[in-house]
Amino acid sequence: MSAASAQGADTQWRFEVKRQNTDRDTPGESTKTTLRLEALPEGPVALWRLDLPFPDAKDTFEGSPFDPRPGDIKLRARLRPADVSGAPVSFFSELTFPTADPDTLGQGKYQVMLGAETLHPLPSISNDDHKLSFSPQVQQVVSIAGDSERKDINYTKFELALRDVWRKLYSLKLTAKPVVDWVQNGKTGAVAELEGAVSLQHNWNLKLMLGGLLWGEGTASTYGTRLEVTVGKTF
Repeated sequence: MSAASAQGADTQWRFEVKRQNTDRDTPGESTKTTLRLEALPEGPVALWRLDLPFPDAKDTFEGSPFDPRPGDIKLRARLRPADVSGAPVSFFSELTFPTADPDTLGQGKYQVMLGAETLHPLPSISNDDHKLSFSPQVQQVVSIAGDSERKDINYTKFELALRDVWRKLYSLKLTAKPVVDWVQNGKTGAVAELEGAVSLQHNWNLKLMLGGLLWGEGTASTYGTRLEVTVGKTF
């Protein structure tokens, strides 16, 4: 067996269907269904991800689930954590392509995102059943080309997540996502999200997330209210 074949045999795959009902607040943040395919290979790259979003033609919170449209496709890669000053840091990058049709359901721009994330277990408040951790993340997103009549994109987003996993089956995650929008002269905004997940039989999992705006209406990547349901399977 060749090295490539051996690596392919060790690759796990994950498929998710995600339904988001969102109060549209900024371009690209609307009610939609997303198909996500992830490859989890061995080696220095820990994850490859393809997101195929299908925003509803009607961009209200209720949307029009039986009238989807193509959205902006996203590709992401994540490296395995590396030791940086004694902490495990994972670097990742994402490309967004302006493939939405009509383009009003996307952002009309090619975008590049660079990010880093670390994980800190919290053993002092954990026990045999509950494993708590804190995971801070930072992302920088810029537009590099696309429709010249659409607004440029340049923002820095932080994600501050507190996660509790118990009995290795259930999890609860509370995340604050502040953002600085440089196109709007450093205007800030933030959303908060609470997500619960459960691992089911045969490598299925189910997630439910509720999110809402904390401040900064109209700031990049924020939204008003969001309800998200995700069903996934690892194989």
